[in-house]
Amino acid sequence: MICHETVGDRLKQKKKIKQKQQTLDQTPYSLFCLPKRFRRLAYIYDWDFSYNHRTSHSMRGGRLADAYSMYKRASTKDQFTDYEDREENLGGLQNGDWKEIGNPSWKRPLPHILVAIISSLLFGYHLGVVNETLESMSLDLGFSGSTLAEGLVVSTCLGGAFWGSVFSGWIADGVGRRRGFQLCALPMIIGASMSAAASTLGVMLIGRLLVGIGMGLGPAVAALYVAEVSPAFVRGTYGSFTQIATCLGLLGSLLVGIPAKDTVGWWRVCFWISTIPAAVLAVLMEFCAESPHWLVKRGRIDLAEEELEKLMGAPHVKYAIAEMSKTEKGDEVDNVRFGELLYGRHFKVVFIGSALFALQQLSGINAVFYFSSTVFKKAGVPSDTANTCVGIVNLTGSIIAMILMDRLGRKVLLIGSFLGMAIATGLQVTAASSFAPSSAVLYLSVGGTLVYVLAFSLGAGPVPSLLLSEIFPGRIRAKAMALCMAAHWVINFLVGLLFLPMLEHLGPQIVYAIFAGFCLLAVAFVKKNVVETKGKTLQEIEFALLPSH
Repeated sequence: MICHETVGDRLKQKKKIKQKQQTLDQTPYSLFCLPKRFRRLAYIYDWDFSYNHRTSHSMRGGRLADAYSMYKRASTKDQFTDYEDREENLGGLQNGDWKEIGNPSWKRPLPHILVAIISSLLFGYHLGVVNETLESMSLDLGFSGSTLAEGLVVSTCLGGAFWGSVFSGWIADGVGRRRGFQLCALPMIIGASMSAAASTLGVMLIGRLLVGIGMGLGPAVAALYVAEVSPAFVRGTYGSFTQIATCLGLLGSLLVGIPAKDTVGWWRVCFWISTIPAAVLAVLMEFCAESPHWLVKRGRIDLAEEELEKLMGAPHVKYAIAEMSKTEKGDEVDNVRFGELLYGRHFKVVFIGSALFALQQLSGINAVFYFSSTVFKKAGVPSDTANTCVGIVNLTGSIIAMILMDRLGRKVLLIGSFLGMAIATGLQVTAASSFAPSSAVLYLSVGGTLVYVLAFSLGAGPVPSLLLSEIFPGRIRAKAMALCMAAHWVINFLVGLLFLPMLEHLGPQIVYAIFAGFCLLAVAFVKKNVVETKGKTLQEIEFALLPSH
């Protein structure tokens, strides 16, 4: 039977709908468990779905069946008209009334994030731990003077990081973010223990490979977790914590490794020390909240609500669930194929992410770090002091970036960072030219190196991993991050492989000019392709980039 309404009835119904929209508390949890079209119409027609865990099954069998039959009997035209009215009003509600409850507390997710960034601390530590210990390690293990063996100790770790990053997306989506952190800590504990107890080069290389796998897995999962548990208004600040932790790890490895040259066997202590924070990460993650986004994708709405209450507080749970329910589709989470990331509507955001990481490495950051010791040595500064100075400048810039991230935005920091790096490499080009006075060469070289590191830490260092975890749609976020991190490690390896031969054949002037060119290219790329994500929820960003979602 088709029901025909008068104009008066229609006006009364519209008035009733608008009254219902005044508060989020009128949106029952159970609606989010219904099919999308049915859910919206159920809300329009005021069907009663009181949420109760104990009666949910009987509700589905009773009132839900009656409501669904009502839905089937209703006029298609009436459904469509009311649906449009509801959607129009709901848009204003999402942008207005729901946000009147204010921002969630920034303190609630902080302990969870501090635990998560231990993985970034370990990443930085293991990047720098061999710098000061390689010489004494080579003497103890019998490969002193073999550049091939020394290169393998460094590059094996990078190879492990590549494979860890490749599988990080599938691990994070398969077992969750918390278990992903624990799986990251496990090879770091085993690998560092093997390296510390190694008596041969082979055992050392196996240990470094395992550590590298953990290094590749950790940063990708950390970027996902921090973006997904942080409130939108402080997500940039919390996203900068990973870069700060990496800097602290690098500085820590330099300071811990100082006695290695004078104390026999101290390099073993350096590896043993790294097992402590890895074990702390594995244990404390058991008490941290799981990512609500991952739980919603898995269809575990009840658990997602519990975790959101821990992270944001009870008043924000309904709005957050409503936002996630627009984009997170549990039945599709395991159906993301690798090919989907390389073509179709996801190609643009994956290309932007991969290009940002590629430009980050092609700008020459690792080469500048590598060459900084030589630059400072020419200025009469010991390598230990030089590395410490670079580390302090890097940390200082990262702290400044943390303060500015949610004020100036990601795009502004990226553009300013790459411009500053271009200027700094320009100083290096000037120092390497014949036009620079001999008295100014050292100042230009040292100053250019420090300015470059500072500029990098303000944007090009912390922003890409944060930005990528924001711009990728929830359905592909973990796997797209894995692909981009793998591209990062490939470019990192190639730059490290080619830098010294290029420096030898082309000279520092041309090499630094090439780096400056990539920095300027990065500025143009960011201005044209990168969207600002400051203060926006992950769902708002997704809809902006994929309007046809």
